[in-house]
Amino acid sequence: MATFADTSAPAFAPARLPNFPTLRTPAGPVPADAPAWNPQRASSMPSHRYRSAFDKVEVPLTDRTWPARRLERAPLWVPVDLRDGNQALAEPMDTPRKQRMFDLMLAMGYKEIEVGYPSASQTDFDFVRHLATSGDLPEDVTVVVFTPAKPDLIERTFESIEGLPRTMVHMYTATAPTWRDVVLGHDRDSLHALIRRNAELVGRLADRHRGGTVRLQFSPEVFNLTEPDYVLEVCDSLTELWDASPDRPVVHNLPATVEIASPNVYADQIEYMSRHLARRDSVILSVHPHNDRGTGVACAELAVLAGAQRVEGCLFGNGERTGNVDLVTLALNLHAQGVDPMIDFSDIDEIRRVVEHCNRLPVHIRHPYVGDLVYTAFSGTHQDAIKKGMAQHAASAAAAGLTEAEAAWNVPYLPIDPADVGRGYEAVIRVNSQSGKGGIAYLLLTEYGLDLPRALQPELAKLVQQTTDASGAEATAEDLWELLRAEYLVPGTDGPLALGEWSTRETGPGEHEFVCTLTDGDGPAAEYRGTGNGPLSAFVRALAEAGTKVDILGYTEHAVGSGPDSEAACYAECRVDGVTRWGVGVDTSVLTASVRAVLSAVNRAR
Repeated sequence: MATFADTSAPAFAPARLPNFPTLRTPAGPVPADAPAWNPQRASSMPSHRYRSAFDKVEVPLTDRTWPARRLERAPLWVPVDLRDGNQALAEPMDTPRKQRMFDLMLAMGYKEIEVGYPSASQTDFDFVRHLATSGDLPEDVTVVVFTPAKPDLIERTFESIEGLPRTMVHMYTATAPTWRDVVLGHDRDSLHALIRRNAELVGRLADRHRGGTVRLQFSPEVFNLTEPDYVLEVCDSLTELWDASPDRPVVHNLPATVEIASPNVYADQIEYMSRHLARRDSVILSVHPHNDRGTGVACAELAVLAGAQRVEGCLFGNGERTGNVDLVTLALNLHAQGVDPMIDFSDIDEIRRVVEHCNRLPVHIRHPYVGDLVYTAFSGTHQDAIKKGMAQHAASAAAAGLTEAEAAWNVPYLPIDPADVGRGYEAVIRVNSQSGKGGIAYLLLTEYGLDLPRALQPELAKLVQQTTDASGAEATAEDLWELLRAEYLVPGTDGPLALGEWSTRETGPGEHEFVCTLTDGDGPAAEYRGTGNGPLSAFVRALAEAGTKVDILGYTEHAVGSGPDSEAACYAECRVDGVTRWGVGVDTSVLTASVRAVLSAVNRAR
């Protein structure tokens, strides 16, 4: 029976390994309660400087119901790329870039779009004015503008929206204790009074606004680090002040401005608010998760389970520090579960191109759903499963009388059909030294129409792996074709044993004759003939007459394309003087291709 080594340790002494002198390899004691199979040691990371989220803010919810719920419909999506995302760019968008991004969002189907912080810069102010004067805003789209709770900035914000038919004014103030103490210099009561004074101004200006509808939104910034009772006190007072009703609801947006806890904690906070907010049917509960812990998507999904009806974020997750929640991933996660995301992603590469152009930031190759490699498999086992899954999908669609685009999707390793987002299948499988026979066969089939017999695939895969191991590079479909051509096709037309002129004829029922000229290496050409029950068996007899004993162990053929001029591919597994090899032949004549396949096997064996 196996035993585990003694993992006791001397006094803490972080080691520095020669190859990584700046790293301090954990060398502290193994925790006394650690299981014997876990030898991890205490590190010198200063984790003691930080407090748990539960020590920072009360989370009073104890009878949560969100874990039993399911995501069954899309929330209202609100992209904030043109404001929050734009503030995070080293080079903020100019008006043409903002317009391009705005037009993209309209085309995708977004109905509320936060377009700027008009009191913060002339560029943002001018863009809002551009939208107000252009006259081509769709009638069901609401423009959102952002303002802090400061009178002069609120007035500047309302000045920017004159002429806009549908606007939401979004006022924010940080409410968490650290921000109150360090940044704002207010206690709870004085900050609440400040928020109310500015909310009254927002309400008065909204009532005076002419030529369009103004809706109102409030964000207690850093909600997730604010005392729950204080958030309720402030939000409820604004719901009353702005006289919210079911037909004139207020938006209360609860940001995880700095993500500080696991997603379940945020969900508990959102469910607590959803249950306790006054006039709940007059409140649209919104969330704005950031991604400091890398779990922004999970926070948003659990928040919707917990009662959130609206989600603010950015396309592909741009934003300050580690970014805002990614609206693309969120929506396509719903799509992958059979829920309409209510947004169009049918050309995700065009969406990415526009966002990269406007933000001047690249989207990572592994980014969910959109990265260059997210539908690609290099691993042999993955490739084999995908190849079989694609074949089964095609067969199932045909059996049901459906197109492949209509049939239910159930392909291993591909959570959605790449075609749903405008991707082709040519990059689903790519070959390197980690790949296997299934991926190689898939590429040769999809790119060159060659349906390799299963018994041939391991042999070819070994040759491909030797090549990629030596080069360290990926093998493209063209590389695979060239390797197959040199290794299998050339020996059938240009090998040591060369076939000259040949003919075959049926000499009687079930009897064929094959007459050919063969040249063996530098020897003289000679004529040989053989008879058999078919052209190939007659050719084998002719080879035997020339001194080469051949047994055909397996044979398959198929059309490479369609139409009268299409080629045929033939595969022959032959035992040649006791050595077994595969041969391949391709020609517009099936007979010629089959003869070349046998000759290929002969030359490869010799």
